Amino acid sequence: MNQGPAEELVTTTEVVKVENRRIRVFKDFYRRFKRNKAALVGAYTILFLIITSIIGPYIVSGDPYEQDFMNKLSTPSSEHWFGTDHAGRDIFTRVIYGMKYTLFVGFASVFLGGILGIPLGIFSGYFGGKLDSFIMRIMDILLAFPGILLALAIVSVLGPSLTNVIIAIAIFSVPGFARIARGSTLATKKLEYIDAVRALGANDMRIIFRHIMPNIMSPLIVNATLFIASAILTAAGLSFLGMGAQPPTPEWGAMLNQGRDFMFRAPHISLFPGLAIVIVVLAFNIFGDGLRDALDPKMKK
Repeated sequence: MNQGPAEELVTTTEVVKVENRRIRVFKDFYRRFKRNKAALVGAYTILFLIITSIIGPYIVSGDPYEQDFMNKLSTPSSEHWFGTDHAGRDIFTRVIYGMKYTLFVGFASVFLGGILGIPLGIFSGYFGGKLDSFIMRIMDILLAFPGILLALAIVSVLGPSLTNVIIAIAIFSVPGFARIARGSTLATKKLEYIDAVRALGANDMRIIFRHIMPNIMSPLIVNATLFIASAILTAAGLSFLGMGAQPPTPEWGAMLNQGRDFMFRAPHISLFPGLAIVIVVLAFNIFGDGLRDALDPKMKK
């Protein structure tokens, strides 16, 4: 049935109001977020790193795999900004190329962990009972192992590779997402508007995905941002132990491993990949702290 001019006008007005409300919410969030100058620096640093990881390989002229044994262990110079490694490969080029591996591992592992952990936590908190007990006991078992040891055990079974590192980190990130989602769901499902929606005839799936999930995303987003830093450190640690990216892949943890035999003769081999890891992890941590403050209702004024 075709809508008349009046109905179309009402629909357009409602859409405009929703869009204006979203714009106001975003402006209010950004206003609170930019109060934290450190977090703002972290956000711009992350943005710069993402852009560099995308366009960097097209800007640098060197080949990260090209060996030049005549110039091996060269110190930083105008020709090789970060020096060269034991095989004569340009470290600056390898750091730029390795950025995409580091960021991909961080984002991919957290994304997979969230895809698995968030629904488990929501279903556990919403339905409760035996399902809640079963899911939470599995999460308790996973939490009983330190993250790096659990990831190391998983990679040992699956085999050393960057893909298996992502899988391992995703698995040990599931309990964190599940617990936060469960706690937030337990608090949200007791609110009056959930009872009102249920009284109007909404089924459980509609309540979960239309009303509960959107309202518990703030702490989950903050947790995801902070966990990316942990995932990057874990991936670098596994690669340093030889369980992650395999040579000659220019991954920062693997580069640290290759430079440990030359710590006194050529410390720059490990110095620059290590500084890159520190910068990325620090950027995500301070960005996550600022994001938490901006999304926390108690911080609103």
